[in-house]
Amino acid sequence: MKIYQHKILHLEDLDHLDIDFVPEVFFLFASPSFVGTEEFVGKLAHKYENAILIGCSTAGEILGNEVLDSTIALTAVRFEKTKIRIEEVDLVSYNLDSFTAGKALSNKLIGTDLRHIFVLSDGLIVNGAELVKGLHTDLDKAVSITGGLAGDCSNFENTFVIAGSKIASKKIVALGLYGSELNIGFGSKGGWDSFGIERLVTKSKNNVLYELDGQPALELYKSFLGDMAKDLPGSGLLFPLSMRDEDNQIPVVRTILAVDEKSGSLTFAGNIPQGSYVRLMKANIDRIIGGAEQSAITTKGSTENQHQLAFLISCVGRRLVMKQLVEEEVEAVNDVFDNDIYTTGFYSYGEIAPFDKFSPCTLHNQTMTITTFSE
Repeated sequence: MKIYQHKILHLEDLDHLDIDFVPEVFFLFASPSFVGTEEFVGKLAHKYENAILIGCSTAGEILGNEVLDSTIALTAVRFEKTKIRIEEVDLVSYNLDSFTAGKALSNKLIGTDLRHIFVLSDGLIVNGAELVKGLHTDLDKAVSITGGLAGDCSNFENTFVIAGSKIASKKIVALGLYGSELNIGFGSKGGWDSFGIERLVTKSKNNVLYELDGQPALELYKSFLGDMAKDLPGSGLLFPLSMRDEDNQIPVVRTILAVDEKSGSLTFAGNIPQGSYVRLMKANIDRIIGGAEQSAITTKGSTENQHQLAFLISCVGRRLVMKQLVEEEVEAVNDVFDNDIYTTGFYSYGEIAPFDKFSPCTLHNQTMTITTFSE
């Protein structure tokens, strides 16, 4: 595998790429505040017309040990023994049904020797949990899935994905990787602390939560936030929910995407099933950084092969909590790999990965997920 990385600060940086191989794929993680993303993507696609372009908008770009803003984190890759293919679906074409869209997307990629699907989705209108279920429906259990939901800083206004020469909202894009020589490592860990009593979800529909213990969910949630309630949904990133149900005996984290004052409801990035149990969570910076380190340890131990390229997809909520310390979680990951790996990724609105090699893929929030590729 051949890898090249570059931090794009301006459109003109396209002329300064010094790639000494023919790239098969460009991974592009772009800040919503980068000026000229569409023009850059179009020119890059024209210059490297035989390469695949895949990426999304972010709440912060990761490249090496740096966490960036207002940039495009570019990683060019040429696989030596692995075949790749890109496919996309439009959520609108499936009436915003994330399950059906995910199922259609994975069926487009199913083929001989499919080993892994790397998926990136619009981060605002998708139900990440249903997307993951759909992706898995017709897929061989040996095929792993990782990826994330596009971000928009902490604005929650517009996200997009990059597929080929275009950028677009309300779409899901995925890269299929094929071949027995590809080694994939993955791991995920949070590090948040649960507190308070566990509450029963008494009314919900998919990813919309209406009642907890028979009380209006938004009203109850606001009572915990106090003065910070006026800054919802952004302030909700600092107080996610830990959820367990029949499908998730290991609690998963759910983050708020939107609030509805009229219905008194909260909309999350993934399902909050009726009958499940939730607890409020808060940040512990040392434990969050430790969670990133543990995620790297799990990833490193998931395969005996040398890790060459790592994708770090971490939650925007973690970034907001850690503030100027945010690079410490990225550095903790790279330290586990002895800084002997190419690292890229982004801060997201949802992370898609298994907990470890023995567990199924699921949607996470407030988690550091890591995917590594090697041949």
